[in-house]
Amino acid sequence: MLDGIRNAFSVKELRDKVLFTILILVLYRVGAYIPVPGIPFTEMLGAYELASEQAGYVTVLNLFSGGALSRVSLFSLGIMPYITAEIILQLLQGVIPSLQDLAREGEAGQRRITQYTRYLTVGLAALSAVGYLFLFKSSTYGISFASAGMPEILMDVVVVVALLGGAILIMWMGELITLRGVGNGMSLIIFTNIISGMPTSIIQSVQTASNGWLLTLLILVVVAAVIPFIVYVERGQRRIPVQFAKRVVGRRVLGGQTTYLPIKVNTAGVVPIIFASAVLYLPAQLAIFFPNVGWINTFATMVSSGWLNWILSVVLIVAFAYFYASMVFNPDETADTLRKQGGFIPGVRPGTATALYIKHTVSRITLPGALFMAAIAVVPSIIFAFTSNSLVQTFGGTSVLIMVGVALDTIAQLESQLKMYNYDGFFQ
Repeated sequence: MLDGIRNAFSVKELRDKVLFTILILVLYRVGAYIPVPGIPFTEMLGAYELASEQAGYVTVLNLFSGGALSRVSLFSLGIMPYITAEIILQLLQGVIPSLQDLAREGEAGQRRITQYTRYLTVGLAALSAVGYLFLFKSSTYGISFASAGMPEILMDVVVVVALLGGAILIMWMGELITLRGVGNGMSLIIFTNIISGMPTSIIQSVQTASNGWLLTLLILVVVAAVIPFIVYVERGQRRIPVQFAKRVVGRRVLGGQTTYLPIKVNTAGVVPIIFASAVLYLPAQLAIFFPNVGWINTFATMVSSGWLNWILSVVLIVAFAYFYASMVFNPDETADTLRKQGGFIPGVRPGTATALYIKHTVSRITLPGALFMAAIAVVPSIIFAFTSNSLVQTFGGTSVLIMVGVALDTIAQLESQLKMYNYDGFFQ
C-alpha cells in the first residue's frame, strides 16, 4: 500500500490528479462552514436543534449534508439533489424508449443524459431550498429573515438563491473531480461528509456515559473487524469458465485457450446503498414543505428511523442491487459477444442457453451480496435505537459500506493508472 502511494506521487500526472481532488474536497468543506448571507445565525441554530429533537428526519438530512445544515451554510442541501436526479433518470431509462436509446449510444448519449441530470438537479435543489425556507418560517420555529432596510420577501429570495447556488456549486465540484481528479466526484463528496462527522461523534460518545471511552473503543474495534469482511465481499467474484474454439487463419492457429468470465458478488458496488438512502431521504424532503402537517412529519420520521426504516432499507438495497446489476451486466449481449468470438461455456450451448445460464448465475450471486450489504446497513441502526450512541449512528453500516466501497473504487482507479506506467498497484 505504501509503495503504491509513493508510486502514485512519483508520476506527475497522477500526482496532479490526486492533489486536485484533495483541493476540491478541502474547498467543499470550507463551503460547508460559510453561512447563508443575511440569516439570523443564532436563531437558526436554535431552530435546527429544536427541529432535530422534534423530527428525526432533520438529523438524517444533516448527516447527508456533512453537518452543513446544522450550520445553515451555503452547502446545506448537500449532494442528495444530484443523487436523487440520477435515480430518477436511471429509473426512467427502463420505461422511456428514447432514454434507453441514449444510454446505448455510448459517450455521446451519456453526455445528453448527464445534461438532463443537471437540469433535474437544479429543479430539485430549488424545491428543496424553498422547502427549507417554509420549514424554518413555519409557526413551529417562527424565524424571520427580515433585515434592516430590506423587505423580508427580498431576504427570502436571497436565502433560496444562496442555497440553490450552493447545490449547483457542489454538483460542479463533483463533476470536476470525476473529469480531472481521481475517483467518482459525487461518491467522494459523500465520503467526505461521513468522515467529517467522525471526530465530533467520537468525542460525544466518550462524554455521554461514565464508561463512554470503553464503549467507544469497543465500537471502533467492531468496525475495524467488519471492514475486512466488507472488502472480502466487495472483491469477491464468481468466475465462469469460457473456452474458445480453435480457428485456422492462413498458417496460424488462433484460439483454443481457456479463460473465465468474472462476475462480482457485489456487482453494483455502493450504488444500492446510496440509492436506497436517497429514496428513504425523499419523505424527509417532502416533510419540510409541510412542517405543520402531523401525519407527513410522522411518516417521514418513521421512514428515517425505526422498524419501518429497517424493513424498507433491506427491500430497497436488494431491489437496487438487482436493478443496477441488470443495467451494467447484460447477459444477452455477453452471450452474443462470446458467440461472435468463438467462445462458449463448457457444457452450455451457445446463444440463448448461454444467456440464460449467465442470467441465472448473476441472479444467484447478487442475492447473497445484496443481503450482506443490507445486514451491514441495518444492524447498526438497530443497535443505535437501543443505545442512542452518536458514534454508532456515524459509523453505521451504511456509512461504513459507502466509505469502504468508495475507497476501493478510488484505489482501483489509481491502480489501473499506475499499471499504465509499469508500476505495481495497491493490491499487489
